[in-house]
Amino acid sequence: MDLEERLAVFIDYENLALGAREHLGGMQFDFGPIADALAVRGRVVARRAYADWSYFDEDRRMLTRHQVELIEMTQRMGASRKNAADIKMVVDAIEMAFERDYISTFVMCTGDSDFSPLVHKLRELNKRVIGVGVEKSTSRLLPAACDEFLFYDRLEGVEVPDEDQSAPAPKRGTRSRKPATAPERATAQKAPATTRRAKAAEAVAEAVAEPAATTASGAAEPEAKPATRRRKKVEPAPAPVEVAPEAEVDVSEQEDEAPASSDAPMEVRVAQTLADLQSSTSGPVTASALKRTLLRKDATFSESDYGFRTFGEFLRFLADRGFVELATGPSAGDPEVSLPEQGDTDAAFVLLRAVVQESGGSAALSGLKNAVRKKRPDFSEKALGFRGFLQFAKAAEAAGTVALAWDDEADDYLITA
Repeated sequence: MDLEERLAVFIDYENLALGAREHLGGMQFDFGPIADALAVRGRVVARRAYADWSYFDEDRRMLTRHQVELIEMTQRMGASRKNAADIKMVVDAIEMAFERDYISTFVMCTGDSDFSPLVHKLRELNKRVIGVGVEKSTSRLLPAACDEFLFYDRLEGVEVPDEDQSAPAPKRGTRSRKPATAPERATAQKAPATTRRAKAAEAVAEAVAEPAATTASGAAEPEAKPATRRRKKVEPAPAPVEVAPEAEVDVSEQEDEAPASSDAPMEVRVAQTLADLQSSTSGPVTASALKRTLLRKDATFSESDYGFRTFGEFLRFLADRGFVELATGPSAGDPEVSLPEQGDTDAAFVLLRAVVQESGGSAALSGLKNAVRKKRPDFSEKALGFRGFLQFAKAAEAAGTVALAWDDEADDYLITA
C-alpha cells in the first residue's frame, strides 16, 4: 500500500512577497526553498498562487518555472475586491478537500491569521495542514493552528541579508521587479543541462582527487582510483563565440528554457536532502526514499549522468569518501542512508578556521560557505541554530576562532585565521 503523502499548495502571494521585501532586507521572494522543503514531506499534486499579477509581473516567470498555477484576482476594481484573492483561495481549498480524497496534506503559504478558520476546518476534515510564512509578518495565531509551520526565512537556501550589513542591497520598486535583474538571475541560478552536469561531474572528480591531495611542493599526485573509471569523461567547455548583434538571443527567453535546478555539487545536494529527510521523518531514511526526494527536487536527476550504473553504486561511492553512511535496510537492495556525525558548534568553528587557513590565511565571506561544504557536504549553519552564514562567522569570531572585518576594497567581509 502506498502511504506517500499527497500535498496541495495554496499561496497567498502578496502576503509572502511583500513580507519578504519588507522584513528580509528587500530580498526577492523565491518559491524554490519552499518546493525543496515540501519535496521531503510528500508528493505535491497541486500548486496555486493567488494575486493581482499586474503587481508582480517579473515574479510570474519564477513561479511558472516551479509549475505553479497562477490564479488572477484583479484588485483594481475598487475596495470591495480587497480580499478577493483570500476568499477565492479559501473556496478552492475547501472544494479540493471534499472533491479529492487522496490529498492528505494542505500547505497554506501565508502569514495572515484570517486563514485560521480555514486551517481549523481542514483539520476537522482529517487533513494535515502545513503553514509557511515570513517570520516577522506572520500572526502568532496562525502557527498554533497548523500541524506544522515553516518560517520561510529559516528554510535551507534562503540567504537573509544581515541587518547590519555595511553594503545594503539596492532598493526595489514598490511592487514591480526591475527587468535588469533577469540576466543576473539567469546567470546565477540557471544553467543549461549539459553545463550543470559537467560542473557536477567535475565536482565529484575533485572530491575523489582531494584525498590524493597535493604534495608539499604543490604538485598534484596522479590519480589511480578504480572509481574514476566509472565516471564519464567531461569534455572541456567550448570557447565563447562572438554573436552578431542581430543574432543575439533575449536573456528572458534563455531564462524560460533554463532548467529549474541547483548548480551545487551533487554530494552537497544529496547531503542537504538527506539532512532534510532525517529531520522531517521519525524513521530511518532508505536509498529509495532518498532518490524519490532527489527526483522531486530535480526531475532530470540520474546517477548515470555522473558515471554510475545504479543509485546504490553512487551511494557506495559517496560512502567510501565519508559523505554518507550506509547500513542494512529493509531489503537487500535498499540500504539505510544517514549522515556522519557533524559534531557541535565548536567543531564547525574549527572546520571554518581550517578552510580559511587552506585559502592562505584569509578569505572573503562570499563563496566561503561553498568551500566549507566541499570539505563537509552536510554542513548547514541553520542546523546549528544560526540564521545565516554571516551570523555563524560572527559567532566564530566571538569564540576567538577567526577574525572578521569589513573590507571596503573587496566590498565584502574578510575572514582571517
